[in-house]
Amino acid sequence: MDPRFWHDRWETGRTNFHEGQPNAFLVDYIQTLNLPKGARIFLPLCGKTRDIAWLLSQGFHVVGAELSAIAIDQLFADLDVTPDITQHGTLQHRSAPYLDIYVGDIFDLTPTALGQVDATFDRAALVALPADMRDRYAQHIVTLTQSAPQLLVTFQYDETLMQGPPFAIPADQVKALYGDAYTLTRLARQDTDGGLKGHPATEELWHLIAAPAP
Repeated sequence: MDPRFWHDRWETGRTNFHEGQPNAFLVDYIQTLNLPKGARIFLPLCGKTRDIAWLLSQGFHVVGAELSAIAIDQLFADLDVTPDITQHGTLQHRSAPYLDIYVGDIFDLTPTALGQVDATFDRAALVALPADMRDRYAQHIVTLTQSAPQLLVTFQYDETLMQGPPFAIPADQVKALYGDAYTLTRLARQDTDGGLKGHPATEELWHLIAAPAP
């Protein structure tokens, strides 16, 4: 997928994928991760998600990665925070107390720049990527986070009725992408309120824990 697609969406305000409130799965299942206050939670392709404000309010340190500078401008404006800005190679690092956001191509983000990750919450990254990018992305996340535990949100729907993003990702594909690195458990499954683009859809939440070494 051409990055121009996402830049155009933010530039023209066509961000219907943005949830105006914290994700219900995150709120209901964050305790599954058993994290202490101050733990660092990584949100890939975070946009200006309200999940960040909610996680900060719960005492967590949030680290995000996002392609669009417009989205991150809006994020910090919503938080009423002025970030410190530095450059890390091709990525811009915007930071504030308990918050670090890397603006640019997530594939340019390195484990050294990202730092320690105690858990990942992926609500909008994997489902935003077409099939030919998912293997690379999944491998990158495993490496970036050193197989940190993860809560992963996916969608199921009839792909003959609509096209993503968000893309439908069946259970067998989740297992193919992450099964070597993690033990996977589906924690929840529910119909998406109002469907997606006018069509029925189901939302699923997966819990990924690093698989034992062979």
